[in-house]
Amino acid sequence: MAAVAKRFHATLELGADPLDAHLIVAGKRIAIEFTSGGSPVSRLSGVAPPRLRFDRVVLRVLGRLRAALEDGVPSGLTVVVTITAPIRLPSKTAATLEESIRTLLKEPSAPGQLRETVHGNQIQVRTLRNAKTSSSKLVGFVHNRDSDPTSLFDLTGSMLRRIGSEPGSRKRFSGDRWLIIANEDEPSWTETYRHVCSQLFAPTDFERILLVDAAGLVSILAERSLACQT
Repeated sequence: MAAVAKRFHATLELGADPLDAHLIVAGKRIAIEFTSGGSPVSRLSGVAPPRLRFDRVVLRVLGRLRAALEDGVPSGLTVVVTITAPIRLPSKTAATLEESIRTLLKEPSAPGQLRETVHGNQIQVRTLRNAKTSSSKLVGFVHNRDSDPTSLFDLTGSMLRRIGSEPGSRKRFSGDRWLIIANEDEPSWTETYRHVCSQLFAPTDFERILLVDAAGLVSILAERSLACQT
């Protein structure tokens, strides 16, 4: 929090409750939500960030899945999907994957998971509990075949478990809120954090989402009024 205050030339205001932290920026009072994010996979075994794909086919397939499953995912669950690239049969892949996810959600043991090959693409799906009702119902990643998607599930699950788990009086604050994520991972993971946050949080959740690494470097993952930047 001190690193963020320094970056924005702000005054840090701490209440009696550690959850009641605020920043005063140019005379404006901003509530802070703080969490320690991180991927044990990257920290403990030195795994490199997965190489993600964002081409038009990827956006179309993930967009179709989100639209189709928006009303089909129960409240309190988030579906996380990983697909290997390239997606050669996007329409058929999306249709098959949608059906598989609907079947998975009918299982009484959910949260659940599945692993299968769909039209030549390796697919993994997990359903995760979340404490944020405004979280996206579906989080999707398309990655190169030489990338291990385990860290994507780990990081997404870590964020879902932490955000919203402590209500605190800051939830009742009517002004702007910033989310600060303390991160021990290498700087190369910043883009992965950015992509996870862009899917988990609605633009109205936080005015800013910030990542602070072990050296105190502050990166802006998202801003409500601006495009994501570092």
